Amino acid sequence: MKKIPALLACLLMVFAAHRLGAQTDTPPNIIVILCDDLGQGDPGCYNPQSKIPTPNIDRLAAEGMRFDDMHTPSSVCTPTRYGTLTGRYCWRSRLKNGVLWSGYEPALIEEDRQTLASFLQDRGYTTAAIGKWHLGWNWATTDGQPVSRSHFEAVDFSQPVTRGPADVGFDYCHLIPASLDMAPYLWLETDRAAQAPTEQTPGSDRRWNDGGGFWRAGAIAPGFNFYDVVPNTTEQAVAFIERSAAAQRRNTDNPQPFFLYMPTPAPHTPWMPAPEFQGATQVGWYGDFVAQTDWSLGRVLAALDRNGLTDNTLIIFTSDNGSHWPEGQMEEFGHDANNGWRGMKADIWEAGHRVPFIARWPGTIEPGSISQQTLCLTDIFATCVEALGEDLPDDAAEDSISFLSVLNGQATQPVREAIVHHSLGGTFAIRQGDWKLVLGNLGSGGFTAPRNLRPGSEDAPEGIGGQLYNLSNDPAEQHNVWAENPEVVDELTALLERYKTEGRSR
Repeated sequence: MKKIPALLACLLMVFAAHRLGAQTDTPPNIIVILCDDLGQGDPGCYNPQSKIPTPNIDRLAAEGMRFDDMHTPSSVCTPTRYGTLTGRYCWRSRLKNGVLWSGYEPALIEEDRQTLASFLQDRGYTTAAIGKWHLGWNWATTDGQPVSRSHFEAVDFSQPVTRGPADVGFDYCHLIPASLDMAPYLWLETDRAAQAPTEQTPGSDRRWNDGGGFWRAGAIAPGFNFYDVVPNTTEQAVAFIERSAAAQRRNTDNPQPFFLYMPTPAPHTPWMPAPEFQGATQVGWYGDFVAQTDWSLGRVLAALDRNGLTDNTLIIFTSDNGSHWPEGQMEEFGHDANNGWRGMKADIWEAGHRVPFIARWPGTIEPGSISQQTLCLTDIFATCVEALGEDLPDDAAEDSISFLSVLNGQATQPVREAIVHHSLGGTFAIRQGDWKLVLGNLGSGGFTAPRNLRPGSEDAPEGIGGQLYNLSNDPAEQHNVWAENPEVVDELTALLERYKTEGRSR
Protein backbone atom coordinates (compact mmCIF):
# COMPACT_ATOMS: atom_id res chain seq x y z
CA MET A 1 0.00 0.00 0.00
CA LYS A 2 1.42 3.39 -1.01
CA LYS A 3 2.12 5.99 1.63
CA ILE A 4 0.13 9.21 1.49
CA PRO A 5 2.42 12.19 0.86
CA ALA A 6 3.08 14.15 4.04
CA LEU A 7 1.44 17.36 2.79
CA LEU A 8 -1.69 15.51 1.66
CA ALA A 9 -1.90 13.65 4.97
CA CYS A 10 -1.64 16.94 6.83
CA LEU A 11 -4.40 18.49 4.73
CA LEU A 12 -6.66 15.48 5.33
CA MET A 13 -6.12 15.75 9.06
CA VAL A 14 -6.97 19.45 9.03
CA PHE A 15 -10.11 18.77 6.98
CA ALA A 16 -11.23 16.02 9.36
CA ALA A 17 -10.65 18.21 12.41
CA HIS A 18 -12.53 21.05 10.76
CA ARG A 19 -15.45 18.78 9.87
CA LEU A 20 -15.74 17.49 13.42
CA GLY A 21 -15.41 20.92 14.99
CA ALA A 22 -17.03 23.39 12.67
CA GLN A 23 -20.62 24.55 12.76
CA THR A 24 -22.58 25.00 9.55
CA ASP A 25 -24.31 28.24 8.68
CA THR A 26 -27.64 26.50 9.20
CA PRO A 27 -28.46 26.11 12.91
CA PRO A 28 -28.99 22.47 13.86
CA ASN A 29 -32.33 21.00 14.72
CA ILE A 30 -32.19 19.85 18.36
CA ILE A 31 -33.98 16.89 19.93
CA VAL A 32 -33.72 16.03 23.63
CA ILE A 33 -35.33 12.71 24.58
CA LEU A 34 -35.56 12.46 28.36
CA CYS A 35 -36.60 8.98 29.48
CA ASP A 36 -38.20 8.38 32.85
CA ASP A 37 -36.29 6.02 35.19
CA LEU A 38 -34.16 4.36 32.49
CA GLY A 39 -31.06 2.85 34.10
CA GLN A 40 -27.54 2.90 32.72
CA GLY A 41 -27.55 -0.89 32.73
CA ASP A 42 -30.61 -1.22 30.50
CA PRO A 43 -29.13 -0.38 27.05
CA GLY A 44 -26.86 -3.00 25.55
CA CYS A 45 -24.30 -0.37 24.53
CA TYR A 46 -23.66 0.23 28.26
CA ASN A 47 -24.23 -3.27 29.57
CA PRO A 48 -23.42 -6.22 27.31
CA GLN A 49 -25.15 -8.47 29.85
CA SER A 50 -28.43 -6.57 29.59
CA LYS A 51 -31.39 -8.86 29.02
CA ILE A 52 -33.31 -6.15 27.18
CA PRO A 53 -32.80 -5.71 23.43
CA THR A 54 -32.14 -2.04 22.64
CA PRO A 55 -31.10 -1.94 18.95
CA ASN A 56 -32.03 1.70 18.41
CA ILE A 57 -30.23 3.01 21.50
CA ASP A 58 -27.23 0.91 20.48
CA ARG A 59 -27.40 2.31 16.94
CA LEU A 60 -27.41 5.86 18.29
CA ALA A 61 -24.31 5.11 20.37
CA ALA A 62 -22.55 3.60 17.35
CA GLU A 63 -23.31 6.73 15.33
CA GLY A 64 -22.57 9.21 18.10
CA MET A 65 -20.89 9.65 21.48
CA ARG A 66 -21.64 7.66 24.63
CA PHE A 67 -21.03 9.37 27.97
CA ASP A 68 -20.09 7.09 30.86
CA ASP A 69 -19.94 9.72 33.63
CA MET A 70 -23.08 11.79 32.96
CA HIS A 71 -25.28 12.77 35.88
CA THR A 72 -28.68 14.19 36.57
CA PRO A 73 -28.79 17.17 38.94
CA SER A 74 -31.21 15.24 41.12
CA SER A 75 -31.93 11.56 41.59
CA VAL A 76 -35.66 12.10 41.06
CA CYS A 77 -37.89 13.41 38.32
CA THR A 78 -39.22 16.95 38.78
CA PRO A 79 -35.96 18.62 39.86
CA THR A 80 -34.04 17.03 36.99
CA ARG A 81 -36.62 18.29 34.48
CA TYR A 82 -36.33 21.76 35.99
CA GLY A 83 -32.54 21.64 35.77
CA THR A 84 -32.53 20.33 32.20
CA LEU A 85 -34.78 23.09 30.86
CA THR A 86 -33.42 25.97 32.96
CA GLY A 87 -29.74 25.03 33.34
CA ARG A 88 -30.16 25.71 37.08
CA TYR A 89 -30.10 23.40 40.08
CA CYS A 90 -33.64 22.88 41.32
CA TRP A 91 -32.69 23.24 44.98
CA ARG A 92 -32.32 26.94 44.20
CA SER A 93 -36.07 27.01 43.48
CA ARG A 94 -38.93 26.55 45.95
CA LEU A 95 -38.62 22.74 45.61
CA LYS A 96 -35.95 21.80 48.16
CA ASN A 97 -36.65 18.06 48.16
CA GLY A 98 -39.03 15.52 46.69
CA VAL A 99 -41.04 16.05 43.52
CA LEU A 100 -44.34 17.64 42.57
CA TRP A 101 -46.73 14.99 43.86
CA SER A 102 -49.61 15.42 41.42
CA GLY A 103 -50.64 16.98 38.14
CA TYR A 104 -52.46 19.73 40.04
CA GLU A 105 -49.32 21.38 41.44
CA PRO A 106 -48.65 25.02 40.45
CA ALA A 107 -45.87 26.04 38.08
CA LEU A 108 -42.36 25.41 39.35
CA ILE A 109 -40.45 27.35 36.68
CA GLU A 110 -40.35 30.92 37.89
CA GLU A 111 -41.98 33.73 35.96
CA ASP A 112 -39.56 35.41 33.54
CA ARG A 113 -36.96 32.66 33.95
CA GLN A 114 -35.33 31.84 30.64
CA THR A 115 -35.44 28.23 29.52
CA LEU A 116 -33.65 26.43 26.73
CA ALA A 117 -36.95 26.47 24.83
CA SER A 118 -37.48 30.23 25.19
CA PHE A 119 -33.85 30.93 24.25
CA LEU A 120 -34.19 28.89 21.06
CA GLN A 121 -37.66 30.25 20.33
CA ASP A 122 -36.28 33.80 20.48
CA ARG A 123 -33.74 32.78 17.84
CA GLY A 124 -36.24 31.50 15.34
CA TYR A 125 -36.69 27.89 16.39
CA THR A 126 -40.06 26.14 16.26
CA THR A 127 -40.37 24.45 19.64
CA ALA A 128 -42.43 21.54 20.97
CA ALA A 129 -42.78 19.61 24.23
CA ILE A 130 -44.32 16.16 23.81
CA GLY A 131 -44.66 13.52 26.51
CA LYS A 132 -44.64 14.07 30.30
CA TRP A 133 -44.31 17.55 31.85
CA HIS A 134 -44.22 17.23 35.68
CA LEU A 135 -43.13 20.82 36.22
CA GLY A 136 -46.51 22.18 37.20
CA TRP A 137 -48.76 24.80 35.67
CA ASN A 138 -51.55 26.93 37.06
CA TRP A 139 -55.03 25.56 36.52
CA ALA A 140 -57.99 27.94 36.36
CA THR A 141 -60.62 27.38 39.07
CA THR A 142 -64.31 28.09 39.34
CA ASP A 143 -63.92 29.72 42.77
CA GLY A 144 -60.80 31.75 42.00
CA GLN A 145 -58.76 29.98 44.67
CA PRO A 146 -55.39 28.48 43.74
CA VAL A 147 -55.20 24.74 43.27
CA SER A 148 -53.49 22.67 45.96
CA ARG A 149 -53.32 19.02 46.97
CA SER A 150 -56.35 19.57 49.20
CA HIS A 151 -58.18 21.89 46.81
CA PHE A 152 -58.46 20.59 43.27
CA GLU A 153 -62.17 19.87 42.90
CA ALA A 154 -62.77 23.41 41.60
CA VAL A 155 -60.42 23.12 38.59
CA ASP A 156 -62.06 24.45 35.44
CA PHE A 157 -60.65 22.18 32.75
CA SER A 158 -62.34 24.19 29.98
CA GLN A 159 -60.03 27.16 30.61
CA PRO A 160 -56.42 27.53 29.48
CA VAL A 161 -53.65 26.95 31.99
CA THR A 162 -51.18 29.71 32.82
CA ARG A 163 -47.45 29.56 33.51
CA GLY A 164 -47.41 26.31 31.56
CA PRO A 165 -45.21 25.05 28.71
CA ALA A 166 -46.58 27.65 26.29
CA ASP A 167 -45.39 30.38 28.66
CA VAL A 168 -41.81 29.07 28.95
CA GLY A 169 -40.95 28.82 25.27
CA PHE A 170 -42.94 26.01 23.65
CA ASP A 171 -45.00 26.74 20.54
CA TYR A 172 -46.73 23.37 20.67
CA CYS A 173 -47.35 20.98 23.54
CA HIS A 174 -48.89 17.54 23.85
CA LEU A 175 -48.33 16.44 27.43
CA ILE A 176 -49.62 14.49 30.38
CA PRO A 177 -49.42 16.70 33.50
CA ALA A 178 -47.12 14.56 35.65
CA SER A 179 -45.99 10.95 36.03
CA LEU A 180 -48.24 8.29 34.55
CA ASP A 181 -49.19 7.26 38.10
CA MET A 182 -50.46 10.74 39.12
CA ALA A 183 -53.89 12.30 38.54
CA PRO A 184 -55.39 13.97 36.63
CA TYR A 185 -55.03 11.59 33.70
CA LEU A 186 -55.45 13.64 30.54
CA TRP A 187 -53.61 15.29 27.65
CA LEU A 188 -52.77 18.98 27.61
CA GLU A 189 -52.86 20.34 24.07
CA THR A 190 -50.67 23.46 24.05
CA ASP A 191 -52.46 25.38 26.85
CA ARG A 192 -55.64 23.48 27.76
CA ALA A 193 -56.97 20.01 28.41
CA ALA A 194 -57.78 18.19 25.18
CA GLN A 195 -60.59 16.47 27.08
CA ALA A 196 -61.80 17.14 30.61
CA PRO A 197 -61.28 14.32 33.16
CA THR A 198 -64.96 13.77 33.86
CA GLU A 199 -64.53 10.19 35.09
CA GLN A 200 -62.70 8.60 38.01
CA THR A 201 -60.22 5.74 38.18
CA PRO A 202 -59.98 3.79 41.43
CA GLY A 203 -56.26 3.39 40.83
CA SER A 204 -54.23 0.24 40.89
CA ASP A 205 -52.24 -1.28 43.73
CA ARG A 206 -50.24 -3.69 41.62
CA ARG A 207 -46.54 -3.37 42.38
CA TRP A 208 -43.30 -5.18 41.57
CA ASN A 209 -44.33 -8.81 41.48
CA ASP A 210 -47.59 -8.43 39.58
CA GLY A 211 -46.78 -6.30 36.58
CA GLY A 212 -45.81 -2.99 38.16
CA GLY A 213 -49.09 -1.44 37.04
CA PHE A 214 -49.44 0.96 39.97
CA TRP A 215 -51.24 4.27 39.61
CA ARG A 216 -53.08 6.54 42.04
CA ALA A 217 -56.84 7.01 42.11
CA GLY A 218 -58.19 10.22 40.63
CA ALA A 219 -59.84 12.07 37.77
CA ILE A 220 -59.38 10.62 34.29
CA ALA A 221 -60.48 11.73 30.84
CA PRO A 222 -62.89 9.38 29.04
CA GLY A 223 -60.92 6.99 26.88
CA PHE A 224 -57.54 7.83 28.46
CA ASN A 225 -55.56 4.64 27.96
CA PHE A 226 -52.42 3.96 30.01
CA TYR A 227 -51.15 1.48 27.42
CA ASP A 228 -51.46 4.10 24.68
CA VAL A 229 -49.43 6.90 26.27
CA VAL A 230 -46.02 5.93 24.87
CA PRO A 231 -47.35 5.16 21.34
CA ASN A 232 -49.32 8.44 21.44
CA THR A 233 -46.25 10.40 22.54
CA THR A 234 -44.18 8.77 19.80
CA GLU A 235 -46.66 9.45 17.01
CA GLN A 236 -47.07 13.07 18.08
CA ALA A 237 -43.28 13.52 18.10
CA VAL A 238 -42.97 11.97 14.65
CA ALA A 239 -45.81 14.18 13.36
CA PHE A 240 -44.00 17.29 14.69
CA ILE A 241 -40.80 16.24 12.91
CA GLU A 242 -42.76 15.66 9.69
CA ARG A 243 -44.42 19.11 9.92
CA SER A 244 -41.10 20.80 10.64
CA ALA A 245 -39.40 19.02 7.75
CA ALA A 246 -42.19 20.04 5.37
CA ALA A 247 -41.87 23.66 6.50
CA GLN A 248 -38.10 23.57 5.93
CA ARG A 249 -38.62 22.19 2.42
CA ARG A 250 -41.06 25.00 1.63
CA ASN A 251 -38.54 27.61 2.70
CA THR A 252 -35.16 26.34 1.54
CA ASP A 253 -33.64 29.84 1.52
CA ASN A 254 -34.20 30.26 5.24
CA PRO A 255 -35.28 26.95 6.78
CA GLN A 256 -36.61 27.30 10.32
CA PRO A 257 -34.84 24.89 12.72
CA PHE A 258 -36.82 23.05 15.38
CA PHE A 259 -36.35 22.06 18.99
CA LEU A 260 -38.19 18.95 20.19
CA TYR A 261 -38.20 18.24 23.92
CA MET A 262 -39.55 14.69 24.27
CA PRO A 263 -39.82 13.65 27.93
CA THR A 264 -41.17 10.14 27.50
CA PRO A 265 -43.13 8.74 30.49
CA ALA A 266 -41.41 5.33 30.24
CA PRO A 267 -40.14 3.16 31.82
CA HIS A 268 -41.51 4.78 35.01
CA THR A 269 -44.37 2.96 36.72
CA PRO A 270 -47.00 2.03 35.84
CA TRP A 271 -45.18 -0.38 33.55
CA MET A 272 -47.74 -0.45 30.76
CA PRO A 273 -46.16 -1.80 27.56
CA ALA A 274 -48.49 -2.00 24.59
CA PRO A 275 -49.77 -5.53 23.86
CA GLU A 276 -47.25 -6.12 21.07
CA PHE A 277 -44.39 -5.57 23.54
CA GLN A 278 -45.74 -7.67 26.40
CA GLY A 279 -43.45 -10.67 26.82
CA ALA A 280 -40.83 -9.20 24.48
CA THR A 281 -38.05 -9.53 27.09
CA GLN A 282 -36.93 -11.71 29.98
CA VAL A 283 -37.27 -8.84 32.45
CA GLY A 284 -41.03 -8.71 33.02
CA TRP A 285 -43.12 -5.70 32.13
CA TYR A 286 -40.30 -3.36 33.11
CA GLY A 287 -38.06 -4.84 30.45
CA ASP A 288 -40.93 -4.82 27.96
CA PHE A 289 -41.50 -1.11 28.69
CA VAL A 290 -37.81 -0.41 28.10
CA ALA A 291 -38.03 -2.29 24.80
CA GLN A 292 -40.96 -0.10 23.82
CA THR A 293 -38.94 2.99 24.78
CA ASP A 294 -36.23 1.77 22.40
CA TRP A 295 -38.89 1.31 19.68
CA SER A 296 -40.02 4.90 20.28
CA LEU A 297 -36.47 6.18 19.71
CA GLY A 298 -36.33 4.10 16.53
CA ARG A 299 -39.44 5.83 15.20
CA VAL A 300 -37.85 9.23 15.81
CA LEU A 301 -34.60 8.20 14.10
CA ALA A 302 -36.57 6.84 11.13
CA ALA A 303 -38.46 10.13 10.81
CA LEU A 304 -35.16 12.04 10.69
CA ASP A 305 -33.75 9.65 8.08
CA ARG A 306 -36.90 9.73 5.98
CA ASN A 307 -36.94 13.52 5.85
CA GLY A 308 -33.23 14.04 5.24
CA LEU A 309 -32.75 15.71 8.64
CA THR A 310 -30.22 13.36 10.22
CA ASP A 311 -27.07 15.25 9.24
CA ASN A 312 -28.21 18.59 10.66
CA THR A 313 -29.83 17.38 13.86
CA LEU A 314 -28.24 17.18 17.29
CA ILE A 315 -30.13 14.43 19.11
CA ILE A 316 -29.61 13.68 22.79
CA PHE A 317 -30.99 10.57 24.48
CA THR A 318 -30.85 10.30 28.26
CA SER A 319 -32.82 9.68 31.48
CA ASP A 320 -34.07 11.85 34.35
CA ASN A 321 -32.52 9.60 37.04
CA GLY A 322 -31.48 6.02 37.61
CA SER A 323 -33.80 3.05 37.50
CA HIS A 324 -36.21 2.20 40.32
CA TRP A 325 -34.82 -1.32 40.46
CA PRO A 326 -34.35 -2.85 43.94
CA GLU A 327 -32.10 -5.80 44.72
CA GLY A 328 -35.05 -8.17 44.72
CA GLN A 329 -35.73 -7.37 41.08
CA MET A 330 -32.07 -7.94 40.21
CA GLU A 331 -32.18 -11.35 41.83
CA GLU A 332 -35.50 -12.32 40.27
CA PHE A 333 -34.65 -11.37 36.70
CA GLY A 334 -30.84 -11.51 36.68
CA HIS A 335 -30.77 -8.02 35.20
CA ASP A 336 -28.84 -5.07 36.64
CA ALA A 337 -30.72 -2.00 35.44
CA ASN A 338 -28.22 0.35 37.13
CA ASN A 339 -25.08 -1.28 35.74
CA GLY A 340 -23.43 -2.13 39.04
CA TRP A 341 -23.62 1.32 40.61
CA ARG A 342 -24.71 1.52 44.22
CA GLY A 343 -28.37 2.13 45.08
CA MET A 344 -31.16 3.14 42.74
CA LYS A 345 -33.42 6.03 41.78
CA ALA A 346 -33.87 8.65 44.55
CA ASP A 347 -30.53 7.80 46.23
CA ILE A 348 -27.53 10.08 46.59
CA TRP A 349 -25.38 7.08 45.64
CA GLU A 350 -24.27 6.71 42.03
CA ALA A 351 -27.19 4.65 40.72
CA GLY A 352 -29.52 7.46 41.67
CA HIS A 353 -28.06 9.99 39.27
CA ARG A 354 -25.52 8.37 36.92
CA VAL A 355 -27.50 7.85 33.73
CA PRO A 356 -27.18 6.81 30.10
CA PHE A 357 -26.46 9.74 27.80
CA ILE A 358 -25.86 9.52 24.07
CA ALA A 359 -25.46 12.41 21.63
CA ARG A 360 -25.35 12.23 17.83
CA TRP A 361 -24.57 15.08 15.46
CA PRO A 362 -23.02 13.89 12.20
CA GLY A 363 -20.02 15.94 11.13
CA THR A 364 -19.44 17.23 14.66
CA ILE A 365 -19.47 14.11 16.84
CA GLU A 366 -17.17 11.25 15.92
CA PRO A 367 -19.18 8.02 15.48
CA GLY A 368 -18.62 5.36 18.12
CA SER A 369 -16.80 7.71 20.48
CA ILE A 370 -16.93 7.48 24.28
CA SER A 371 -16.46 10.28 26.80
CA GLN A 372 -15.37 9.97 30.41
CA GLN A 373 -15.99 13.67 31.16
CA THR A 374 -17.95 14.24 34.37
CA LEU A 375 -20.99 16.25 33.27
CA CYS A 376 -24.55 17.12 34.23
CA LEU A 377 -27.87 17.42 32.38
CA THR A 378 -27.97 21.11 33.34
CA ASP A 379 -25.15 21.46 30.81
CA ILE A 380 -27.40 20.78 27.83
CA PHE A 381 -28.58 24.42 27.88
CA ALA A 382 -25.11 25.98 27.61
CA THR A 383 -24.00 23.41 25.05
CA CYS A 384 -26.89 24.24 22.71
CA VAL A 385 -26.23 27.94 23.13
CA GLU A 386 -22.57 27.57 22.18
CA ALA A 387 -23.55 25.36 19.24
CA LEU A 388 -25.43 28.40 17.92
CA GLY A 389 -22.30 30.52 18.35
CA GLU A 390 -23.86 32.60 21.11
CA ASP A 391 -23.16 33.39 24.76
CA LEU A 392 -25.34 32.60 27.73
CA PRO A 393 -27.11 35.54 29.36
CA ASP A 394 -25.62 36.27 32.77
CA ASP A 395 -28.96 35.83 34.52
CA ALA A 396 -29.84 32.44 33.02
CA ALA A 397 -28.59 28.85 33.25
CA GLU A 398 -26.47 29.59 36.31
CA ASP A 399 -25.38 25.96 36.66
CA SER A 400 -24.84 25.12 32.99
CA ILE A 401 -21.40 24.51 31.46
CA SER A 402 -21.01 23.91 27.73
CA PHE A 403 -19.49 20.61 26.67
CA LEU A 404 -19.46 21.41 22.95
CA SER A 405 -15.68 20.96 23.03
CA VAL A 406 -16.27 17.41 24.22
CA LEU A 407 -18.74 16.72 21.43
CA ASN A 408 -16.39 17.96 18.73
CA GLY A 409 -13.35 16.22 20.19
CA GLN A 410 -11.43 19.37 21.10
CA ALA A 411 -11.57 19.14 24.91
CA THR A 412 -8.23 18.20 26.48
CA GLN A 413 -9.13 18.99 30.12
CA PRO A 414 -12.21 18.54 32.32
CA VAL A 415 -14.78 21.14 31.30
CA ARG A 416 -16.54 21.18 34.67
CA GLU A 417 -15.14 22.21 38.05
CA ALA A 418 -17.61 20.10 40.05
CA ILE A 419 -21.20 18.79 40.14
CA VAL A 420 -23.72 19.09 42.94
CA HIS A 421 -25.93 16.03 43.44
CA HIS A 422 -29.27 16.08 45.29
CA SER A 423 -31.38 13.17 46.53
CA LEU A 424 -35.13 12.70 46.96
CA GLY A 425 -34.85 13.59 50.66
CA GLY A 426 -32.70 16.67 50.04
CA THR A 427 -29.29 15.18 50.85
CA PHE A 428 -26.46 17.07 49.15
CA ALA A 429 -23.33 15.63 47.58
CA ILE A 430 -20.59 17.29 45.58
CA ARG A 431 -18.34 15.57 43.06
CA GLN A 432 -14.98 16.91 41.94
CA GLY A 433 -12.63 14.71 39.96
CA ASP A 434 -12.48 11.31 41.65
CA TRP A 435 -13.81 12.62 44.97
CA LYS A 436 -17.45 12.51 46.00
CA LEU A 437 -18.57 14.04 49.29
CA VAL A 438 -22.00 13.38 50.84
CA LEU A 439 -22.95 15.82 53.59
CA GLY A 440 -25.03 15.29 56.72
CA ASN A 441 -26.20 11.76 55.97
CA LEU A 442 -24.60 8.33 56.21
CA GLY A 443 -27.52 6.75 54.35
CA SER A 444 -28.90 6.91 50.82
CA GLY A 445 -31.13 9.94 51.25
CA GLY A 446 -33.60 8.13 49.00
CA PHE A 447 -35.17 4.68 48.67
CA THR A 448 -32.36 2.32 49.70
CA ALA A 449 -31.96 1.44 53.37
CA PRO A 450 -30.66 3.05 55.44
CA ARG A 451 -32.33 6.16 54.07
CA ASN A 452 -31.36 8.64 56.75
CA LEU A 453 -28.54 7.82 59.12
CA ARG A 454 -27.57 11.10 60.71
CA PRO A 455 -24.02 11.64 62.01
CA GLY A 456 -23.98 11.47 65.79
CA SER A 457 -27.07 9.29 66.01
CA GLU A 458 -27.06 6.08 68.02
CA ASP A 459 -26.48 3.84 64.99
CA ALA A 460 -23.90 6.06 63.29
CA PRO A 461 -20.15 5.45 63.47
CA GLU A 462 -18.49 7.79 65.93
CA GLY A 463 -16.63 10.77 64.51
CA ILE A 464 -17.93 10.41 60.95
CA GLY A 465 -19.82 13.48 59.69
CA GLY A 466 -20.73 12.24 56.23
CA GLN A 467 -19.52 10.10 53.36
CA LEU A 468 -16.42 10.53 51.22
CA TYR A 469 -15.55 8.17 48.38
CA ASN A 470 -12.74 8.04 45.85
CA LEU A 471 -14.54 6.74 42.79
CA SER A 472 -11.33 5.92 40.94
CA ASN A 473 -10.57 3.00 43.25
CA ASP A 474 -13.96 2.59 44.92
CA PRO A 475 -16.65 3.00 42.25
CA ALA A 476 -19.09 0.91 44.30
CA GLU A 477 -18.88 3.42 47.21
CA GLN A 478 -18.05 0.75 49.77
CA HIS A 479 -15.22 2.49 51.66
CA ASN A 480 -16.07 5.73 53.41
CA VAL A 481 -12.77 7.59 53.79
CA TRP A 482 -14.17 10.72 55.46
CA ALA A 483 -12.00 10.38 58.58
CA GLU A 484 -8.78 9.82 56.63
CA ASN A 485 -9.10 12.88 54.39
CA PRO A 486 -10.18 15.93 56.43
CA GLU A 487 -8.57 18.34 53.95
CA VAL A 488 -10.67 16.96 51.07
CA VAL A 489 -13.80 17.19 53.21
CA ASP A 490 -13.03 20.82 54.05
CA GLU A 491 -12.26 21.81 50.46
CA LEU A 492 -15.37 20.24 48.97
CA THR A 493 -17.60 21.55 51.76
CA ALA A 494 -16.31 25.05 51.13
CA LEU A 495 -16.85 24.70 47.38
CA LEU A 496 -20.46 23.60 47.88
CA GLU A 497 -21.08 26.49 50.25
CA ARG A 498 -19.69 28.90 47.66
CA TYR A 499 -22.02 27.52 45.01
CA LYS A 500 -24.93 27.98 47.39
CA THR A 501 -24.14 31.52 48.51
CA GLU A 502 -23.17 32.84 45.06
CA GLY A 503 -26.33 31.46 43.46
CA ARG A 504 -24.42 29.96 40.58
CA SER A 505 -21.68 27.49 39.76
CA ARG A 506 -20.53 28.78 36.38
